[in-house]
Amino acid sequence: MGMRGAGRLWWGTVSCTLFLAVNGLYSASDDVIELTPTNFNKEVIQSESLWLVEFYAPWCGHCQRLTPEWKKAATALKGVVKVGAVDADKHQSLGGQYGVRGFPTIKIFGANKNKAEDYQGGRTSDAIVDAALSALRSLVKERLSGRSGGYSSGRQSRESGGGDKKDVIELTDDSFDKNVINSDDVWMVEFYAPCLEPEWAAAATEVKEQTKGKVKLAAVDATVNQVLASRYGIRGFPTIKIFQKGEDPVDYDGGRTRSDIIARALDLFSDNAPPPELLEIINEDVLKSTCDAHQLCIISVLPHILDTGASGRNSYLDVMLKMAEKYKKKMWGWLWTEAGAQSDLESSLGIGGFGYPAMAAINARKMKFALLKGSFSEQGINEFLRELSVGRGSTAPVGGGAFPKIHSVEPWDGKDGELPVEDDIDLSDVDLDDLGKDEL
Repeated sequence: MGMRGAGRLWWGTVSCTLFLAVNGLYSASDDVIELTPTNFNKEVIQSESLWLVEFYAPWCGHCQRLTPEWKKAATALKGVVKVGAVDADKHQSLGGQYGVRGFPTIKIFGANKNKAEDYQGGRTSDAIVDAALSALRSLVKERLSGRSGGYSSGRQSRESGGGDKKDVIELTDDSFDKNVINSDDVWMVEFYAPCLEPEWAAAATEVKEQTKGKVKLAAVDATVNQVLASRYGIRGFPTIKIFQKGEDPVDYDGGRTRSDIIARALDLFSDNAPPPELLEIINEDVLKSTCDAHQLCIISVLPHILDTGASGRNSYLDVMLKMAEKYKKKMWGWLWTEAGAQSDLESSLGIGGFGYPAMAAINARKMKFALLKGSFSEQGINEFLRELSVGRGSTAPVGGGAFPKIHSVEPWDGKDGELPVEDDIDLSDVDLDDLGKDEL
């Protein structure tokens, strides 16, 4: 299905939330030791102690949420493990020295201070303390065995939530315009630093499947691709922007969970999708493929062409097309047939040879249907479909519990119908006197 007029949607995220406060998150009254380029070497590198160090930015929402847990862990570990924090937004050189590209980044400095290890466990004080004690145990065991150097941090892997990062398209300063700006597809691009990766990856996989690749989730590492970050005024993470062809980018301000992202992506997809096709039931395949592929299929049985002519039929089809457009977000299938062409189908739906035009909505999975009781007009059909869309309206099982035989017919040629041509009868040889006589 093409994305006529679809715009390019890109959803950009830049990974932690922007706050106006720019003060440090820790003070001298905390048990967290503030580290700077001035004291880092003396306090950490030359220390015999095990250190947990958080690299943060004051405006980062994830960092702000971590702060009370980090303070609680520091108090619990006081005198056992050193807990520090670096404002890496203010001291970028120090963050850069340790490869910090996203906030918050937590590193464990053990026996070998030149080989700090990333902590990837939970963000609660319990998880942080458990990892610290695990690393401490390793450090002490190594000393006991006469070794020094590496240690285990009790690393825990982050749950991906079922996503696969391969479904997220990586974009850079060089590749962005070529892929996004001139695309007819829908793009959702995450500007990250990175914080939101598991949710974004999980959403990317599902959105790719549900939109058949028409909505693309992408990501830009804004700490590396600074041309893009500057162009779009990225100051905090995550920043999500929606791009549609021919329009200025719009900030996305919805929720950041996988389900929030997917819901918005599907809205964007349906907003930009053309209405579904309206197909004539000319064979069994048309009916089954349409009804099996959609939650509901809406079937109209229109009067015979001799009763309406082409203009009358087209006016009915126009009403259906308008309703298909109005309800396109529902992703329903839309079909029509001529009265009498599919008599078995009519019987199974209780339409049965009278009252045309008629309309039925079928759930092929449950083999249940509902009939339009009101008028075959925009107003009447709208009321019928509105009830169905909220799960109301009376339903009945399809006669026989399955689709009946569907006859193959020639598609309508768009013209007025013609009466069948009858053979002329030559009456010259008929003895008219015999016509009234009874056969013996």
